[in-house]
Amino acid sequence: MPESEEYDEHENTARHFLAFFLDKPCGTARWRFTEKGVKLERFAVLKEFRGKGVGHGLVQEVLKDVRGHPSYSGQKIYLHSQTTAIPLYSKSGFKPVGGKFFECEIEHYKMELTCT
Repeated sequence: MPESEEYDEHENTARHFLAFFLDKPCGTARWRFTEKGVKLERFAVLKEFRGKGVGHGLVQEVLKDVRGHPSYSGQKIYLHSQTTAIPLYSKSGFKPVGGKFFECEIEHYKMELTCT
């Protein structure tokens, strides 16, 4: 994705995360409040660290942070998942809702957390 598409108007209000594996930065994510609930987004794990539990750990830490935030009061938690990442988010209780759509020319599905 071009760098220009990585930064947006939510940079200063979203809560950002950086994952480490053996003291090496290897993954990122962020979440923010929206009019539709809490949106998890911008999950990325460097290729050489995939399959080592980094992504799952990152999802868990983000969810823990959301639930512990003083402004969180049970709002719907959702994300837009690339098709290949659906199994990752499913492990944490997310389920696809609706049909596929494209973001940045990549196939996605909206997923919502079904167990809070």
